[in-house]
Amino acid sequence: LTVVQHNVADDNADPAGTARALADSGADLIALQELVDPDLDTYRRTLAPRYPYHSVQGTVGLWSRHPLTGARALDIRPQDITEPWRRALRAEVRSPYGTVAAYVVHLPSVRLGPGGLASARRDESAALLGGILAADPSDRIVLAGDLNGTVDDRGLAPLTSRLVAPERGLALSYPAALPLARIDQVLARGAHVPAVRTLPATGSDHLPVLVRVVLHGAS
Repeated sequence: LTVVQHNVADDNADPAGTARALADSGADLIALQELVDPDLDTYRRTLAPRYPYHSVQGTVGLWSRHPLTGARALDIRPQDITEPWRRALRAEVRSPYGTVAAYVVHLPSVRLGPGGLASARRDESAALLGGILAADPSDRIVLAGDLNGTVDDRGLAPLTSRLVAPERGLALSYPAALPLARIDQVLARGAHVPAVRTLPATGSDHLPVLVRVVLHGAS
């Protein structure tokens, strides 16, 4: 499976152009974050011809060339957030290579405060998501998201200890104007991820990343 991961930015000035660029990648799955009205309708309309199956939960969404079933929101909200907050979903992809559990997530940002970098919210969400992954019986899992951290970040250990990261490729994704780190990730279980690369800039402050996920046991 080929997977594109992209935080499209809630202030994206060209959502239609962004959607067209992502569709032109030819990926099997497109995972998006920061989907907001009225741009959401633009993404739906533009991606529909090539990606007839999709699910949006809160501000995250998954578009697929293959049928989706059982799509639902996941609760990874930090305890101190009281307003509505839906930034994770799970769906099953009925791919030609078998069923795959697909996750799309957007972990909280790491903020610079008086005491330095504050990652408590992100780490709490990562721990909640790690518990969900640990309980997931699926043999094959693909997780795509803006994790607001690199795969070497200890705060993401609840995820990286359970899923494999790309084997090759730097693919710095943020900020788009001068990328310094890859915080947009595609991780997997029951598969390996040979490489990751970035796609050209869109109207977002993130660059899209594209990976090929080789599922174990796929013919």
